[in-house]
Amino acid sequence: MCRGASRDVSSRHGQHSMILVPMATPGVKLVRPLTVFGQDDAIHGGHFEVHFENVRVPASNIILGEGRGFEIAQGRLGPGRLHHCMRAVGAAEFALELLCRRAASRETFGKKLYQHEVVSHWIAECRLMIDQTRLLTLHAAQALDSLGGRAARRQIAMIKVSAARMACHVLDCAIQVHGGAGVSGDFPLAQMYAYVRTLRIADGPDEVHLSSIARLELRDQLKKAKL
Repeated sequence: MCRGASRDVSSRHGQHSMILVPMATPGVKLVRPLTVFGQDDAIHGGHFEVHFENVRVPASNIILGEGRGFEIAQGRLGPGRLHHCMRAVGAAEFALELLCRRAASRETFGKKLYQHEVVSHWIAECRLMIDQTRLLTLHAAQALDSLGGRAARRQIAMIKVSAARMACHVLDCAIQVHGGAGVSGDFPLAQMYAYVRTLRIADGPDEVHLSSIARLELRDQLKKAKL
């Protein structure tokens, strides 16, 4: 599936079209697979650099119609972002589980790792952040189901920022407790970190969502204050 520019550029949201392009179509060339932090991204669907040269397909391959590519993309972004956040919560839960196991099985200076106050505080902070994010995610899911994507865009933007940041923090703590093993291939933490760190960019970077949250908050606050 390819998104390309349409001929009509007068409409802000009607400048793109989604087109089905079979891989065997003449002129389609897979240049190279792309990695994320050096990790193979195939488990998440995979991304390739694709080269198109004089590729032609029937007009019937345009999905929904010319100029509706943005509409199609927006239709999946809300549920897609929600799905990513759910996976981030699950990844953080697993990372905290590994962290606790490691902290209970390793000793330094005559004490279990979890008996060091800094590590015990990491465990507590991770639990706080995971549960807070889970509640935000459930709230956003309820808003999406009951209000629709447009009305729930603030809640979705909020979890998109908070879930990725939370998961990065929890994974970072888990890696730190594992020491050198945490960044090795012996544990899944490095690959998990590559995934959750990518979420701060994929489907809109944090900064875009923060701007959206601020704009919507200011709109409501100024309306309330009649300014």
